Amino acid sequence: MSRTPRPGKPDRSESDRAGQARHVPVMLPEVLAALALDRPGLAVDGTFGAGGYTRGLLDAQPEVQVVAIDRDPSAIRAGADLVAASEGRLRLVQGRFGDLDALLADLGEAQADWVVLDIGVSSMQLDEAQRGFSFRQDGPLDMRMGGDGPSAADLVNESDETTLADILYHFGEERRSRAVARAIVEARRRAPIATTAELADLVAGVVRPEPGSPIHPATRSFQGLRIAVNDELGELVRGLHAAERVLRPGGRLAVVTFHSLEDRIVKQFFSARSGRAAQASRHVPGVERLVPKSFKPVTKGPVLPSDSETMVNPRARSAKLRAAERTEAAAPDPLTAIETLASLPAAQGRGTRR
Repeated sequence: MSRTPRPGKPDRSESDRAGQARHVPVMLPEVLAALALDRPGLAVDGTFGAGGYTRGLLDAQPEVQVVAIDRDPSAIRAGADLVAASEGRLRLVQGRFGDLDALLADLGEAQADWVVLDIGVSSMQLDEAQRGFSFRQDGPLDMRMGGDGPSAADLVNESDETTLADILYHFGEERRSRAVARAIVEARRRAPIATTAELADLVAGVVRPEPGSPIHPATRSFQGLRIAVNDELGELVRGLHAAERVLRPGGRLAVVTFHSLEDRIVKQFFSARSGRAAQASRHVPGVERLVPKSFKPVTKGPVLPSDSETMVNPRARSAKLRAAERTEAAAPDPLTAIETLASLPAAQGRGTRR
């Protein structure tokens, strides 16, 4: 690890993205070092965003071709200038990184040499009030990265109280999830909850701020809803498996996460695929099975940002980088254990909430 993480700080809060931290790619030198772009080849940036990692990939090795993916159409439009400046080395594709193997196949590419994933919401999305990700600017309660499917307003106004509590507790890690869900249901009986400010004020009336903390009481609830709206953890699971299928032997996968839910999935995936953790049999529950090692570790544990980076870019504070190298083994069946981590548990398995 490059430094000791600071305890007691919620993951990737909105305050982490203030000021000059906007659009700065987190741990770019560490990501490039983990990928080791030392030859011509094809790199995939599964989470294009503002293009920070893509620019780094293009600059690191002049003979590298890059395919960049983003589900947000506004990110694709904003990347047009970078595509033009790349002189044919960059192809920018709208889609979900969980489908990166299929998206590459559509481009006529069967394999890749490097894949990088920067998980979570982008600063651009937070900064646009009309996207509804942030409670610091009032806007419609939307939160959809791709603009399709049910919005946060749909979840808040249509989900039953138990489902809402599960979303806030398991995806947002909100300890007062039951009380928040109850308050939402009571409020929407009077009128639908339509804006970020309405929801933030409602949550703040239930969740007490921690003494001396700059973190808004609604931070965890907004995180939980955003993850649910965009199926972010499910997308991460699919992206890891897709990268495993598409990487050629010797290819490398680097993943930057920003909160414990994401990092737990990445850690368990790499542990299982490198043989450091047993994999249960799908056909005989409780029996371990031998699975070929499809990855070998590149990083020993998570790589953390330096103190100097977090001073310049507070958004990096909660980031963790993990990387591994693809072996010659065929890709095994998907890991059901991490698929479970990405979904809400059954009702009878819910933890204790207040």
